[in-house]
Amino acid sequence: MSRIAHPAGPRHAEMEPPERPPPAPADVNAVDPAIWPRSARRVRGALELGGIDARELARDFGTPLFALDEDDFRGRCRDFHEAFGPAAGVFYAAKAFCCRGVLRWVSEEGLGVDVCTGGELEVALQAGVPPEMITLHGSNKLLSELERAVAVGVGHIVADSLEEIARLTAIASRIGAVNGRGPGDPAQRLRVLVRVTTGVEAAAHEFVATAHDDQKFGFSLGSGAADEAVRQVLACPALELAGLHSHIGSQIYDTAGFEVAAHRVLELAVRIRDQHGISISELNLGGGFGIAYTEADDPADIQVIARSLRDIMASQCRLAGLPLPRLIVEPGRAIAGPGTITIYAVGTVKDVDGLRTYVSVDGGMSDNIRTALYDADYTCVLASRESAAPAMLCRLVGRHCESGDIVVRDAYLPGDLTPGDLIAVAATGAYCRSMASNYNHVPRPGVVAVRDGTARVLLRRETAADLLSLDAG
Repeated sequence: MSRIAHPAGPRHAEMEPPERPPPAPADVNAVDPAIWPRSARRVRGALELGGIDARELARDFGTPLFALDEDDFRGRCRDFHEAFGPAAGVFYAAKAFCCRGVLRWVSEEGLGVDVCTGGELEVALQAGVPPEMITLHGSNKLLSELERAVAVGVGHIVADSLEEIARLTAIASRIGAVNGRGPGDPAQRLRVLVRVTTGVEAAAHEFVATAHDDQKFGFSLGSGAADEAVRQVLACPALELAGLHSHIGSQIYDTAGFEVAAHRVLELAVRIRDQHGISISELNLGGGFGIAYTEADDPADIQVIARSLRDIMASQCRLAGLPLPRLIVEPGRAIAGPGTITIYAVGTVKDVDGLRTYVSVDGGMSDNIRTALYDADYTCVLASRESAAPAMLCRLVGRHCESGDIVVRDAYLPGDLTPGDLIAVAATGAYCRSMASNYNHVPRPGVVAVRDGTARVLLRRETAADLLSLDAG
């Protein structure tokens, strides 16, 4: 990640060494379809989404604002469903962005939902997602969350620890006794996937790589923990070993890591067959499919990824002499990310001693922590008008009392930018609203869905009254 000093003016002693700035875009007003939502375009100079002018959205709903292109979201659901086909399972990872409206869309488009907390589970149930189309994921699930998931009949529970397997055993046995069924009754058995850490490290930031051994998720293959987890699931008549789960990280642009992970997980499947006489029926390879945040990003087409994953599964199973299990994937970012933009209003434009121009907006790390947390890159444009002014290399920052409150580290915006202009940041649909906070007691932005010239609120904007309602002082 480049940290750019302004080329003009003296360099302060505490500044980082200057690095080569990223190249300026050919057209600072351009809206690249590889990065922006499918309906995004300029109309009479202003950015339009879902047939609605960004200025109109800002006027009617305020800023900052998450604006979500419903057709884009639904279209990506259909893309995954069609690419992987009816024999596979596609479960939307609700942690990317979760509200009743989008989970209802997911279900209507034929996908299941992957949840990792009791809160996400309740949203899915309230959205009308059939329980059998819900997978409960996550590490250190609360006992109350496991009990609720079992009670409503979720389709799968992904086991992440031996303690969790013991808790599931107790819950399933207790419910079976209450219902007058034996613990091995097929109608009562809980379908469990054992989460395996394969040692495959995806090309990602340390905090979003999830398959190396030194981290909190799942059972290590190398240590034998995964084999022990399988033994404990099989030892409980109230549990059914439905299959194995592997997730190798996020922002993955090719399938090389999936191939290595599948090979290692299927080696475990061979041991399960040889030692226990059981063939797994499902293999969940997780998600992590990358999207384009900037021109430098080049994610693979989902049709190519799906074909490659199916080929990997078929070849690895053929080599191992295993029947082909059902393939399951869990896209989140790849569905929710590209179709949403964040609209901000510019508050100040500050040239700091000729070193750098800071453009401050009315949001920041409370609505997008990813830049501070992951060094994430984003693309932004002037949304309220076009400009013929020369491009200005600047830093788009927020309003919080932190020097790390950065939205876009190195942005090219028109040199005539002024307070009151609207800036739109692309590809903010995944994890931005989900990870939003009330730092500095700033209310979280609203989320509106746009489609065919109509906007409707999915999540309303928080108010100071909302924050004070929790204050018991």
